[in-house]
Amino acid sequence: MRLRSDEWFRGAPDHSLQHRTAMRAMGRVPESYVGRPIIGIANSWSDFNNCNLPLRELVEDVKRGVLLAGGYPMEFHTITTPSDLMKPSDLPYRNLMAMDVEECIRALPMDGVVLMCECDKTCPAQLMAAASCDLPALQLSAGHRPTSVLRGRRVTYGTDLWGKLDEGRMGQLDAGATEELEVALACGLGGCAVMGTASTMKSMSEMLGMMLPGTSSLPARDARRSAAAEATGRRIVEMVREDLRPSRLMTPAAFRNAFRLLAALGGSTNALIHLPAIAGRLGIRLTLDEFQALTAHVPLLVRVEPSGTYHMDAFHEAGGLAVVIARLMPLLEGGCLAATGRTVAETYGGVREEGTEVIARLEAPVAPGPAIAVVRGNLAPDGAVIKRSAGTAGLFSHRGRAVTFESYQDMQARIDSDALGVDPESVLVMKNCGPVGAGMPEWGSIPIPRKLLARGVRDVVRISDARMSGTSYGTVVLHVAPEAAVGGTLALVQDGDLIELDAEAGRLELLVDPQEIARRRARWQPPASPHVRGYPRLFADHVLQAPEGCDLDFLRPRDRREAAFVPPVVGRG
Repeated sequence: MRLRSDEWFRGAPDHSLQHRTAMRAMGRVPESYVGRPIIGIANSWSDFNNCNLPLRELVEDVKRGVLLAGGYPMEFHTITTPSDLMKPSDLPYRNLMAMDVEECIRALPMDGVVLMCECDKTCPAQLMAAASCDLPALQLSAGHRPTSVLRGRRVTYGTDLWGKLDEGRMGQLDAGATEELEVALACGLGGCAVMGTASTMKSMSEMLGMMLPGTSSLPARDARRSAAAEATGRRIVEMVREDLRPSRLMTPAAFRNAFRLLAALGGSTNALIHLPAIAGRLGIRLTLDEFQALTAHVPLLVRVEPSGTYHMDAFHEAGGLAVVIARLMPLLEGGCLAATGRTVAETYGGVREEGTEVIARLEAPVAPGPAIAVVRGNLAPDGAVIKRSAGTAGLFSHRGRAVTFESYQDMQARIDSDALGVDPESVLVMKNCGPVGAGMPEWGSIPIPRKLLARGVRDVVRISDARMSGTSYGTVVLHVAPEAAVGGTLALVQDGDLIELDAEAGRLELLVDPQEIARRRARWQPPASPHVRGYPRLFADHVLQAPEGCDLDFLRPRDRREAAFVPPVVGRG
């Protein structure tokens, strides 16, 4: 078998001498690695990233697996994207991380790569890179953190946090209770223990054949996580020998399966940005229309927060993703390949299905589909999304007067003002929070105004061009496209305008005379960009809109032929 790494170490004598010398300087002698599959291990842990920190130790298990299978492990580090601490938004840095990982893979002597991820954007960033390089690749996550108990009640970081923040805004948490909450939520390392973006994207990775079956929902503290790491190391060596590349795994049919699984999980709306971004690197175009058509009749099967009351530990104990895929199998394209090299039908068809409250059956689902609805209209000509499984059914068909905020900062300054002209029928509209306007942070779950909280109101219709955390809930319309900052209709909404949402019919309309809308558009001026230099400016200048995945336009191949990995010409450094 001719290895890609042979170009470095068995190529032209003067070049290969230089490369072997560089390895000897690190104590690595040629007989240890020349002729063996060299496996790069892209590690994304950081002291700033509590979700990914377990990867610091887990990498040793991966290395052991690589060695046991006859490969040679070489760890390298990339930037990471800690959602909790990276401000104002981690989404732009997903693309930067994808570039970092891609260029490391492309430039260094490796034959396959293990991608170590967890926090929200590290998972899709690595998959985008893998798709662009098309070198044998396999992903491993750190696992979700444990849950905790606060005053006799089980709490999870994320979903329970948002409700507690509302209590704090109402003055219902004193300093002691706030610290108690803080300690309870900070109960360990790993991703959020709910069906937020991290859990969703790990599930998508497994469904796409980029993560070993059964590994996506393992808890961070479970000993089987170490065993999964070793198995991942062994399997990637086999994938190199089989020449099993991402382009054979992440096919159009596999992405269609991922869409169906997303609906069944009640997963994060952020997946509708990440999946098109990953697919786009392979020259595959995913659209909101395709998602809508594929998931219209896919029922919700999983009762995990925020689309239920259970947490990820309970989900894992109920059989995890394997049970969901097995129960969803009649709706899936079973001929797609899993990471094992066997078909999805072969891999998951024999999974034992025991009765459980956490994962329902197709014939008796938690709720009929769709869990996530696509809405369009003059307010969102290119589409927007709403997570019905985490919203209030009574608000899915709603007319109300707009209460507008020109920015997130404007919203923060006025949301709890007694002078805010808001009532339970109001529609809160926030502008200039999209990919160009602000890097598309998770600001879409606009807080309920304090004056409404005092009246017992816990949900109202909210609309923005922002994202929201996969752990959030409420009747929230997100990803409005085109966004306000580029002149989308959202930018033209004024206080008092009547807005109609019909999630069942897939409609979102600004009920204003078209001539008046045209007059407003003629007067509209784009807001000043906050991105004046460096990578944020590059991002704002080249980012695609939400339905296209918010990738950078120059990272997309023009067709599938351009997506193929081309080995570098090896010469002197």
